[in-house]
Amino acid sequence: MRIVFECGLRAGWLLILFVLLSACSSLPERPLLSEQFALPTGTSTTLDREIAPMEVSHPERSGFVMLDEGRKAFAARVQVTRVAERSLDVQTYIWHNDGTGLFLAHEVLAAADRGVRVRMLLDDIDSRAKHDPLVALDRHPNIEIRLFNPLASRRGKLTAVVDFFRSFHRLNHRMHIKNWVADNRVAIAGGRNVGDEYFTASEDTNFADFELMMLGPVVRDASSQFDRYWNSSEVYPIELLNGSDKVKVTLEDVRTRLADVAEQNRQGAYADALRSDDAVQRLARGEERIYWLDDYQLVADAPNKIELEGILEKSAVLSLLLPVLQNARHDVVIVSPYFVPGKEGTELLVGLVQKGVRVRLLTNSLAANDVAAVHGGYSRYRKTLVQGGVQIWELKPSAGAATKPSMLGSSGASLHAKALTVDGERLFVGSYNLDPRSTALNAEMGVLVHSVEMTGEFNSGFEQQVDVHNAWKVEWIDGELHWRDEQGLSSREPVASRWRQFQAWLARVLRVDPLL
Repeated sequence: MRIVFECGLRAGWLLILFVLLSACSSLPERPLLSEQFALPTGTSTTLDREIAPMEVSHPERSGFVMLDEGRKAFAARVQVTRVAERSLDVQTYIWHNDGTGLFLAHEVLAAADRGVRVRMLLDDIDSRAKHDPLVALDRHPNIEIRLFNPLASRRGKLTAVVDFFRSFHRLNHRMHIKNWVADNRVAIAGGRNVGDEYFTASEDTNFADFELMMLGPVVRDASSQFDRYWNSSEVYPIELLNGSDKVKVTLEDVRTRLADVAEQNRQGAYADALRSDDAVQRLARGEERIYWLDDYQLVADAPNKIELEGILEKSAVLSLLLPVLQNARHDVVIVSPYFVPGKEGTELLVGLVQKGVRVRLLTNSLAANDVAAVHGGYSRYRKTLVQGGVQIWELKPSAGAATKPSMLGSSGASLHAKALTVDGERLFVGSYNLDPRSTALNAEMGVLVHSVEMTGEFNSGFEQQVDVHNAWKVEWIDGELHWRDEQGLSSREPVASRWRQFQAWLARVLRVDPLL
């Protein structure tokens, strides 16, 4: 009787799964769309008038401003959005419905109301849960929203699971790029998504992040990259997706909600930051340090990278960085929150040490990592790296509470910046983690610059981040890994809960590195 019951139960679940798979909607056929491109620069907008003279003064060079603090990065986005008069192209992986996310959405809507052409290119992993208000925004005559690699279903967690079951290969490929371009004159790119924890506004945990504000020809490179994705077959206009024509949320509903949030935020630390941090005017007055360079490269993976053959063909970012690392002469600094180097990456870094190169790495500790499984993948290579002479620090979850380094506030901390330097003269900043997912699955972008001054400034920040109050130094002592800080040595993963330890252990045992 028990066997019959269990067989019947399994058959019932299989029948339910079959019905769900049969009933689940499919992604609609994407029609052939006319290509759209970034609007060219002109002479009439505020950004034209403020930035064009700087470009003329630095012919064939691009300007770079380092954004290493959350409030500064938030203010920069708000300010360039407020003065945009021609176009606003926004590309991001995550856009949260929290204080900073809704405030920025309010500013984008205000730009559209002024007549600015707004194109929003969002990854669907985060956007699906916001489908209805996004459809309402898309109905604005000056706003168009497109989604990268969308799910067929638009509501329900179970249907999302079924979607992944049916189309895992496609849906496992995500757009991880962050790119914010105003009037084709200013671009902001790097590691930050849109949300409180990325702008040091969370009361819980904030991400230590890093990005660049850019001026000059490199902005047109960023716009070309945006256009490449906007016109790709992996991207769907949100209005074409299932059920979008039946959305009952109106543009006025969204407008009212965003106006309420903006009013609520007229007081407080971020309102003060906006009043005191006029990013565009500071640029024009020469109060912001701008590095004008002619040696730089902006690179982005192809939107269809998962269809390409070979790792270097899939990852344009790795193809750029690998020879730079291989040819390092004396110093490499790596900041990667989700670091899973694999066998080849481990051999590369240890081999550099054997050639006399000092290799230093900052990544998340298990306690600070928001994805414990990734830490499990990284920990498989940690012993070999440390034994091979690679110097490793792991960020504390309380980093910034005592010394308040520039990238962090005073609450909990988790590393999110993705950057590296080579020989004190080359700096890479982008969305690319040194892990299999960034290399083979996710679409990534970054900028490599040749500047002793910029690299030196970043390395100074790195030294502050690996202070004993902010990070544990991982060392190999008496045949075991140890973690050193101002309190001494520990032979166990510091602070992490048993549940997080179990998650990391399971990922390490199952060897799920290709998915991390």
